[in-house]
Amino acid sequence: MNRNRRNAIVTLPGLVILGTYPALAQKFDIGGAIGAATDATKAATLSDAEVRNYASQMAALADKQAKIAPAGDKYAQRLTAITSGMTEDQGLKLNYKVYLTKEVNAFAMADGTIRFYSGLMDMMTDDELRYVAGHEIGHVKSGHTKKRMQTALATSAAQKGLAASNTKAGVLADSQLGNLIAQVVKAQHSQSNEREADDYSMQFMSRRKYDRKACVTALEKLVKLSGSSEANWLSTHPSPKERADRMRKQLA
Repeated sequence: MNRNRRNAIVTLPGLVILGTYPALAQKFDIGGAIGAATDATKAATLSDAEVRNYASQMAALADKQAKIAPAGDKYAQRLTAITSGMTEDQGLKLNYKVYLTKEVNAFAMADGTIRFYSGLMDMMTDDELRYVAGHEIGHVKSGHTKKRMQTALATSAAQKGLAASNTKAGVLADSQLGNLIAQVVKAQHSQSNEREADDYSMQFMSRRKYDRKACVTALEKLVKLSGSSEANWLSTHPSPKERADRMRKQLA
């Protein structure tokens, strides 16, 4: 990504394990201009289709701000091979791209967007990256992403009311989308949510006949990154060591 990016933990719509976004996301004030979701009641009853709509808009903004590996790039070619047969999971259509950055990161969105950072691809095997994808899909399929979106919108409505939005219904401005990225993607998942997403990924790997040991080795590699500037999100993310130990027991 661009050098002016700032780190932000992502657990989504998406990783999502982690993620980074432009300085814009650091200034977001989500209150007041949320388009179609204009009050707390609307946010609380946000439909799956509305969640996917907002996620698609958020993903488009993130892509616009990132340096994406072109089709002929080695990272893009590797990702195509890794995700062969992974364009759908239990009704969720998936789409993938690589962000060219040395940071060790990835994220997902509720519309099936999954983005890998080239720094993460450099340190992980193909099956370890599949574990990451499965984990992020788990957050979406388990409803964690939708709940986070509802909370962000409802909090906004409660704090600022409805008056500030002049946007077309269902279509958000870049500043509003970045606001959602900051509050929906950046925030840390609970330990229970992380465990649920890990369990989903283990099942994901089993269904597709991938090596389930990769769930453990991927987390062990993250343990080794503790304190690294390339993955400083680990300081606030649930312990990858504890998660690795838990996943190892499932291999027995």
